Amino acid sequence: MNTVIRCQDLSKRYGDLLAVDGVSFEVQQGEIFGMIGPNGAGKSTLMECVEGLRTRDSGTVEVLGMDPAKDAAEIHERVGLQLQTSALPPRIKVGEALQLFSSFYRNPGDWRKTLRDLGLDEKVNSYVDKLSGGQRQRVFIALALVNNPELIFVDEITTALDPQSRHAVWDVIRDIRDNGTTVFLTTHFMEEAERLCDRVAIVDHGRLIALDTVTNLINSLDGETKLTFTVNGRPPIRELQQLPSLIHVERSEGRVVARGKGRTFAQEVMGMLADLQLVAEDFRSEQPNLEDVFLSLTGRPMREGSGQ
Repeated sequence: MNTVIRCQDLSKRYGDLLAVDGVSFEVQQGEIFGMIGPNGAGKSTLMECVEGLRTRDSGTVEVLGMDPAKDAAEIHERVGLQLQTSALPPRIKVGEALQLFSSFYRNPGDWRKTLRDLGLDEKVNSYVDKLSGGQRQRVFIALALVNNPELIFVDEITTALDPQSRHAVWDVIRDIRDNGTTVFLTTHFMEEAERLCDRVAIVDHGRLIALDTVTNLINSLDGETKLTFTVNGRPPIRELQQLPSLIHVERSEGRVVARGKGRTFAQEVMGMLADLQLVAEDFRSEQPNLEDVFLSLTGRPMREGSGQ
């Protein structure tokens, strides 16, 4: 697998603020690589240094084998950018915007096909300011794809979108990856990272504090799994107490509440119920997530992050 981005000890300072503090990581071809953290963690600054939109103070960066500080023009021919804040003139039509942006590149792709792929072919003659929030975001993604990029940067793409539009944009990002383009995205939505990313880097106060797959990050907590359910018979409290992975079990308001550790805890409980010929109803499982990982690593929840 080819490495499309390589950063080593990347740092960026604004006066007394060290926005990016010695960050090192690699992004592999064909993956969705996510960078998560609270507002103000340094995600956007780091991404802009990688893109070549900001000048790094120290460290090395390679994008498609080139240095964005020296080879920005060539890199921008081969990558797509969807910035955190994007805007177009209000009275420009979708097709006009795509035609304009295509003219910026030596070898643009077929922007009409891109619109079809994004479900926007019927909006080609619509004014951008008349589109819904989700449709506008797809237009900005289309603009980032007009040059058939090998790599696309996506910065906080679903901020301020309603849930339906957010899910639609997620489908677009997956399709981009499935069509062979590497995706580098930043987000402060933990669910977004869990749903989309092949690997996730967690950034806080400008530092990279963890990097792995979502599954491995969550499993690293060795956290508890909470199961709640009712059964069509005597609650098997004594039997559950025999499970080595069980931490605690109780009856609460007619429901069995069991807490345990290990990846197979839920399967062990379901297997035991099957052996006892008990049917679990309204079975719910609550497991650790990326929010719990961040809390464990930093000692504070994501929502306490402040913008900058």
